Amino acid sequence: MQKIIYWIEENTGISAEILENLLLSVAVVLVLWLLSHIFLKIIFKNQLDLRRQYWWRKVTNYTVMLLGFLLLANIWFKGFQPIATFLGLLSAGLVLALKEPVLNMAGWLLIIWKRPFRVGDRIEIEGQIGDVIDIRLFQFSLNEVHAWVDADQTTGRVVHVPNGKLFTTPQVNYNYGFPFLWHEISVNITFESNWKKAKSILSASAGRHGEQLSKESEEQLRRLSQRHLIFYESLAPKIYTKVVENGVRLTMRYLCSVGRRRESEHLVWEEILDAFMASDDIRFAYPTMRFYQPGGTATTQPMP
Repeated sequence: MQKIIYWIEENTGISAEILENLLLSVAVVLVLWLLSHIFLKIIFKNQLDLRRQYWWRKVTNYTVMLLGFLLLANIWFKGFQPIATFLGLLSAGLVLALKEPVLNMAGWLLIIWKRPFRVGDRIEIEGQIGDVIDIRLFQFSLNEVHAWVDADQTTGRVVHVPNGKLFTTPQVNYNYGFPFLWHEISVNITFESNWKKAKSILSASAGRHGEQLSKESEEQLRRLSQRHLIFYESLAPKIYTKVVENGVRLTMRYLCSVGRRRESEHLVWEEILDAFMASDDIRFAYPTMRFYQPGGTATTQPMP
């Protein structure tokens, strides 16, 4: 081996020390790559959950990168004392010259440590709504939701957000602490309608299409919510009654999973339309004008 190194040194002019360091560096990279490949292959074989696979792949990649940096630095700097000095000077220079990238790396550490959101969570930041699909050193990616789509469904676009935004912009997490949303649907009926009957129709529909929670699930949900000081007296659907200008407003409020808001509302509205059309004593309310004619007769027309 030494003869080969000396031969290369004589013919290329590269010193034997540099050649030795290069060979050791290549060996370190190959060994780390091989170990990570074998480790991930074992994990993927025994872990079928895609989210867990993603988590293990990220952890493995970050660990290999850190070990590789330390080992390569030890090879080229011959000890850890020069490494500490180098890192100190490097970090000071980076803070001054690369403020935004350093801020993004600090944001990545915040995501890893404090967990304001995880892969799979739906969040909103600076008006962008989406499901988190990837978290990287400098940015995280969202599968965009809403935008021009008139519902909580994906648009097909991917939004990349710098991690540094976490320090300056409020974030909304749809999943944090409480894994469901409270969804509301308002229905206006005329004053002459049988509002109690309409209320019972809405209540039955909300019970069918809201989240069906068992007693065990409710208790588990309450324990989870209490960890984040989120309390609800009841998780059952409820119908609220209010008088408005053109009739009686009935508002359904029920639990819904994050991804089912549009589907549940679609099913509820179809049931309401069928039930109200089959009832002679229930009518939808809408803005109208009444014209009174001589003799006490009145006609009602929709407002333009």
